[in-house]
This record gives sequence, structure tokens and C-alpha cells, in this order.
Amino acid sequence: METNEIKQVLMEKLSLDEAIVKGEGNHFQVIAVGAIFENMSRVKQQQAVYAPLMEYIADNRIHALSIKTYTPTEWERDRKLNGF
Repeated sequence: METNEIKQVLMEKLSLDEAIVKGEGNHFQVIAVGAIFENMSRVKQQQAVYAPLMEYIADNRIHALSIKTYTPTEWERDRKLNGF
């Protein structure tokens, strides 16, 4: 699976402001930024990102997935810390 495919799925299904996907093979890292994460617990944020990717996880196109989620305000504050 390609990183741009994962990004497209997340952007469409979650209406994100930004999605950064890195990785190769079937191991990926995702940074997801969107208002959808406002007032959600960290667990709910993770579940929101996993949900549209479950079919790819089930058939092993995605084997390992690291997720960081941010609201737009959090991302503005933390993006420099993450090297963006």
C-alpha cells in the first residue's frame, strides 16, 4: 500500500485539515490534523483514525500503524517540535 493511498482515505473519510503519512512496505506512521479531534479522548482519536483503515489492516496491507493526532490549534503549537 502506498502512503498517498492512506492519506487520501483519511482526508476523505475524516475531513482532515492535514494528513502526513510516512512508511514503507506495510509499516506506516500517520500524523492526522483536524477539528474532528476536538473534545475527543486520545483513545477515541486513535479509534477515529483506525476506523477507515480497518479493511487494509485486516488484509495486512497495513501491518503496523503509529498514529499522532492533533487539533488545528495543537498542530500550530507543536508542528515545529515535530520538524514540520
